[in-house]
Amino acid sequence: MSNFLLETVKAQPCSMVVVHPTVLLSIVDHYNRSGNATTSKRRVVGTLIGEYGDKGQLHVTNSFAVPFEEDLADSDIWFFDHVYHEEMYEMMKKINSKEKILGWYSTGPTIRKSDIQINEILRRYNTNPVFVVCNV
Repeated sequence: MSNFLLETVKAQPCSMVVVHPTVLLSIVDHYNRSGNATTSKRRVVGTLIGEYGDKGQLHVTNSFAVPFEEDLADSDIWFFDHVYHEEMYEMMKKINSKEKILGWYSTGPTIRKSDIQINEILRRYNTNPVFVVCNV
């Protein structure tokens, strides 16, 4: 288990979420690297980071993949690697300390039952995390 504490971002009200193109490319790359280009049965999950901008805009400027597994037959069985998630975020903070955890992404095409529980995990890092479903 990691020996550092992550801050919880108190979400600010936002009127618009801006997902930068490099984030979308990163999500598609994560999906393709996971061997899903031909099977398209397993989804991938990752963390969205960025910052709150002016005029109520939320800028998602970066992301990183998180090891994630789920049982396709039983939606109650899944694994989100907390330790990896925290270690990656600590490294990302060294590159750009302004970026905060804003939420998470999943490759779609739909929202699943386990997404509520995954969202609760991300609420530890942001009081109101953004959830982006990317139908690759």
